[in-house]
Amino acid sequence: MSERGATFGEVFAVREFRVLFGSFALMIAGDSVKMLALSVLVYAQTGSPGLSAAAYMAGWLPYIAGGLFLLSLADRLPSRALMVAGELVRLVTCLLLAYAGLPVWAMIGLVLVTGLFSPVFGAARTALLPDVLPGDAFVLGRSLMGVTSAAAQVAGLAVGGAFLAAVGPGGALAVTAGLSAVAAAVLRHGLPRRPARGVAGGAGGPSGALRGTVGETLRVNGRLLADRRVRGLLLASWLPAACVAGAEAMVVPYLGGQGQAGLVLAMAAVGMAAGEFAVGRFASPALRERLSLPLAVLLGLPWPAFAAGPGVGWAAVIAGVAAAGLAYQLGLQRRFVDAVPEEVRGQAFGLLSAGLMSGQAAGAALVGVVGELTGPGPAIALAGGTGVVVALALAGVLRPERPAPVREEARPSRAG
Repeated sequence: MSERGATFGEVFAVREFRVLFGSFALMIAGDSVKMLALSVLVYAQTGSPGLSAAAYMAGWLPYIAGGLFLLSLADRLPSRALMVAGELVRLVTCLLLAYAGLPVWAMIGLVLVTGLFSPVFGAARTALLPDVLPGDAFVLGRSLMGVTSAAAQVAGLAVGGAFLAAVGPGGALAVTAGLSAVAAAVLRHGLPRRPARGVAGGAGGPSGALRGTVGETLRVNGRLLADRRVRGLLLASWLPAACVAGAEAMVVPYLGGQGQAGLVLAMAAVGMAAGEFAVGRFASPALRERLSLPLAVLLGLPWPAFAAGPGVGWAAVIAGVAAAGLAYQLGLQRRFVDAVPEEVRGQAFGLLSAGLMSGQAAGAALVGVVGELTGPGPAIALAGGTGVVVALALAGVLRPERPAPVREEARPSRAG
């Protein structure tokens, strides 16, 4: 790894990355539109805010089960085939939701079942990046993916709202299906075929790869978590992010359920994108790794100011500054790739992603319980303070690794 590192121009010059980048943006925007449209569709049928909220979250809940039992498929099947399959599953799901006339329980069940494979499809995409972008270019690629994720979520929600107003939830779901069809075609024709990374996938084919998936996933997850270095990097990625998710979950009740919460959460997305871009673009590889600890502390540091009851303007500033600290994860990316065996890289990245999703859901739930007891403002402040404590407790992992000392060879004596 050179001190200068790669540049965004060099990363975008790689054709395969452009294909992955474009399909990823379409996927994030499409998922945002899909879940918003489903939520509106369920509310229109039932008039229940609780069922509408459950429908909106249904796409994220299966990450826990999929991450525990299915992730070995990411290494046992070819990456391109998995990513194309993911887009086709999304396409069929959206068309069924839009036009099949399903009852509410069936719509939510369909999203839950198909969502079980989402961590597998995502793991295949992320595990392919180090092959396409070796060395420091991989970290910049992840940075661009993070910026794109924030921008595409905001754009997807904005465009989704416009589609819902113009053509209704069914039309919005049809548009999402069209985006998935485009992404599937881009992936199929834009990426070369690569063999499966794992031995089982290359030797047994798809039918052999499906046998023993659950047992293999559990075995490799246990192997990864038993490795002290990998376990430390996973916890460093999961825990600070879980604390900030808990703080953000209390923004809506803090502002009394008003639409002003949208401004605060949008500023958090802007702050995340700005932090990812700045650290990825202007920091050298070594500096990115040195910044992991202070940025992880920054992630929680501003939130205790909510104990003073700031208005919507200051709340938006606090959220934006804090979310910029999420760039701390860029300093962990290269080390994580180096720490995991190549033959299980897909599952390792899937476990990382599934833990992030599950940890954020758990953080939001725990802070929600605290909010019921103390009120939203103190709960947000406590979540931020906990994030600072957690980051400091993980300082040994968040600090860059020191190279092992080289033992100096014995010098020959003059007599010799």
